[in-house]
Amino acid sequence: MNSFINWIGGKKLLRKEIVKRFPESFNRYIEVFGGAAWVLFSKDKLASMEVYNGINGDLVNLFRCVKFHCGELQRELSFMLNSREVFYDFASQYNTRGMTDIQRAARFFMLIKTSYGSDHRSYGCVKKNVNVMIKYLTDIQERLSDVVIENKDFEDLLKVYDKEDALIYLDPPYYGTEKYYQVQFSEEDHVRLCDCLKKVKGKFILSYNDCEFAKHLYKDFKIDEVQRNHNFVGKYKDKEHRYSELIIRNY
Repeated sequence: MNSFINWIGGKKLLRKEIVKRFPESFNRYIEVFGGAAWVLFSKDKLASMEVYNGINGDLVNLFRCVKFHCGELQRELSFMLNSREVFYDFASQYNTRGMTDIQRAARFFMLIKTSYGSDHRSYGCVKKNVNVMIKYLTDIQERLSDVVIENKDFEDLLKVYDKEDALIYLDPPYYGTEKYYQVQFSEEDHVRLCDCLKKVKGKFILSYNDCEFAKHLYKDFKIDEVQRNHNFVGKYKDKEHRYSELIIRNY
């Protein structure tokens, strides 16, 4: 199934390359930088225990509301319109206190769905069927029914969930693109992540942009270079434009 949102750095176009490199067996699946969870949603069930983690509190709140309060969230969304005025009203309310989790989740969802490139900053001027989007949340709720949803720093998360039978998938903010994310991720965090992964008990698979920094940092692990299309390939004349990315593993 597809994710119910797009997100910066989402793995819609790369998830097949990632999933086909999964080991044959594992009992727990941990998605450390969850984002839109395209890899998680690629299968009906990846493992007996599944963990989705996000470092963006609004994104995690949206996932939790879909899982635990889907009907109430759908009702809140049913009163909302796809319009420029409403979009910028919601954007101006982004940091307003006093909203319920459901109200905040509904506004955040509409900002993502109606913004340009899902950046939730600029209105996308694209026709969206709100009713179709709302109905699809029921399918997402069912998929998330047994998924643990966390909001932790990656190091704290792995201290809790890393086991020998675990598969850990990581999709951190790509090196040099951190400014596009709401949550800060520094060069020191990239190094800290690598140091953390050198100590894990389970298997990990990591996606990165193809850059010398990442290649040097993970030179002791297996690195595959893969190609993907531009996210907006359908909107531009240069349909052959492709990006090189890295898939890094410890197995």
